[in-house]
Amino acid sequence: MEASRGVSLLLLAIVGYCALGCCGSKIPARMDGFVYGGKPPALGETVVVEAFLDPLCPDSRDTWPPLKEVVDHYGGRVSVVVHLFPLPSHSYAFNVCQAIHTVNKLNPSYVYPLLEKVFKYQEGYYNQPTYKKSGATVVDEITKNLVVPIIGETNLPAYTTAFNDSQSDQAARISFKIGSLRAVTGTPSFVNAIPIDGSGSPVDYKRWISILDPLVSKM
Repeated sequence: MEASRGVSLLLLAIVGYCALGCCGSKIPARMDGFVYGGKPPALGETVVVEAFLDPLCPDSRDTWPPLKEVVDHYGGRVSVVVHLFPLPSHSYAFNVCQAIHTVNKLNPSYVYPLLEKVFKYQEGYYNQPTYKKSGATVVDEITKNLVVPIIGETNLPAYTTAFNDSQSDQAARISFKIGSLRAVTGTPSFVNAIPIDGSGSPVDYKRWISILDPLVSKM
């Protein structure tokens, strides 16, 4: 990450911290994050990887496949929780995160299929390809091209209602604020609450194995 961009994101993190800590924020009804595989990690019984991912970030896209592979490799000994963290450098990242929180309300099984579909087609939904489009147009394209193929046409009215209510918006904001509180300025990962050295760049399969093998062997 370029130095100037890093400074800008750090300032945003500080703002997020102040917004949550100083101005007061409601305690969310549930812990933030989406558990991969749907089974909550048993604290003390698995190594917990927390990944802060921006659905429109190429580094997040490249990090996800090897992380999934690692989960399969270790079975139930490693748990993964994804926190959505929309980077301000990717236009419409917040809207995509809001969409993912919305489908979670409809059916949690939609979350990861939608996240992976966004990763596949992310280049069409941020920055230059969207510059000449209105916000409403981009959000509509996200819904039609990414969300509907996952949830189906019959669930579109329920999705639209849920997307436009305050709960999905608030859930996306809480995700960002939690990342800010943990000094997240890119899309890094934490293992058992400890940040990985060099976070912010994609972590490949061999690197994951080198990090997790010593920890799993002690479980």
